[in-house]
Parts: sequence; structure tokens; C-alpha cells
Amino acid sequence: MNCHQCQSTTCHSHSKNNWFTSLFKKKKTQTIERETTGKIALVGMPNVGKSVLFNALTGIYVDISNYPGTTVEISHGKFQIDNDYFSIIDTPGMYSLLPITEEERVARDLLLQDSLSLAIHVVEAKNLARMLTLTFQLIEAGFPTLLAVNMIDEAEKLKIKIDPLTLEDELGIPVIKMSAATGFGLDQLKRRILSYVS
Repeated sequence: MNCHQCQSTTCHSHSKNNWFTSLFKKKKTQTIERETTGKIALVGMPNVGKSVLFNALTGIYVDISNYPGTTVEISHGKFQIDNDYFSIIDTPGMYSLLPITEEERVARDLLLQDSLSLAIHVVEAKNLARMLTLTFQLIEAGFPTLLAVNMIDEAEKLKIKIDPLTLEDELGIPVIKMSAATGFGLDQLKRRILSYVS
């Protein structure tokens, strides 16, 4: 039986199907994996805004899976700075490189297993002093580290002043003041990532 009783040698239905198929073929070629410039991990205690920063950097390019052998969820993503592409992972909350909980063990293992270009230690500006212990551990363990002092807007409301240049001199690593929730400092963070990793 001919399509729509079409007796013509040129069937418009077939040409539409060919066009439809070619459209999907074009889309498929656009999803080629791009080579990444570096691997980045977000590290920090729970509730410091790591996930907010992760979402601000990656947007919709996120993959969530359980770490093998555990129920701990790990978020993987990618983001772009200029012409460079980076892969990024949001590690579970951790207080120390010496793990007590399963989440801390997974976070430590991720840092040790992946060949990292940069570990971004996200800290809460209001509680900076007590969070620097992990910063020192990361530095002493030899991880390339950048300190992201997050929620700076909340700290400034409490009249807490933080000088990133002084911190950089004392720690010997890049330091950024930012608020991931509002986007403040995000562009500066990207600039520092690019200069540090590239």
C-alpha cells in the first residue's frame, strides 16, 4: 500500500522523514565531549554554600551519582571560562582530612584519587577562624588550594572585616571574598581559577 495513496515518484512524506532524521543527526554532532583544561573539587564543611557555588558555576550541566559502595551522593559537572572547560566535583561536607564519618571518608578519597588541578576550600566568612584548620591541612597535604570566603555579605552585616590580601600573604594561596548566593565575587573567582590552572 502506497503512503497516502501517493502515486508520485517523489513522496513528500519520505522527504519530511529524511529532513526530520537529519535534524537529529545534526544535534548529535553538537554533543561531542570537549577536552577539559583541569579538574576542580569544592571542599568544605557542611552548610558553607558549596552546593550554591557549584550550581552557580555549572548551571544545568550536572550529574549526580552515588559514590561506589556507599549511599553518599556526589555531584559532577562542567563549566566554561572563556575558551577553557573545567570539570568540577562537589565533595561531601568534611571537617578534616582525618575522616570520622562516611561522608568525610568519601570526600578525602575523592581528593586523593582524582588528579586535581585545584581544590577550592569554601568557608563561611562569619566563622572563618575555626574553618581554617582544614585549609592548613589541605596546604600541608600538598593540594593546590584556593580559599573562597563565602557569605561575605552576611559577615559585613555583622561588621566583620576580612582582608583577602593579608590572608593571601599569611597562607600563601589565592583568597577570594564572595557571595555565591548573590553572585558577588563569582567573576573574580573564575579569573583566579583561570590564572591558577591554565
